[in-house]
Amino acid sequence: MPLETTRFDILDHLKTPEDRLAYIEAAFEDGDPALITHALGDVARSIGMTAVAKEAGVTREALYKALSEKGDPRLSTLLGVTKALGLQLDVKPIGPGSPRA
Repeated sequence: MPLETTRFDILDHLKTPEDRLAYIEAAFEDGDPALITHALGDVARSIGMTAVAKEAGVTREALYKALSEKGDPRLSTLLGVTKALGLQLDVKPIGPGSPRA
């Protein structure tokens, strides 16, 4: 008998602010810009792209494009989206003894 599976949809797992935060934190810890962009897009979709775009000060179409698979959001868009998601980006040294810190 064949094994039945269901399609995984991340939006089913981004129901609470805590879930969304953990997802974005994991993407930033990985450090891959494409993964970060993808995670921000998933979280924005879980909240509602229209509302996030309005709060971020961009059009919905521009937000979809910036957070798409081939998107490369400008810094102003990134900051607007994170603020619209109720997040703040912080800068800190990579680790103790960092020569540039």
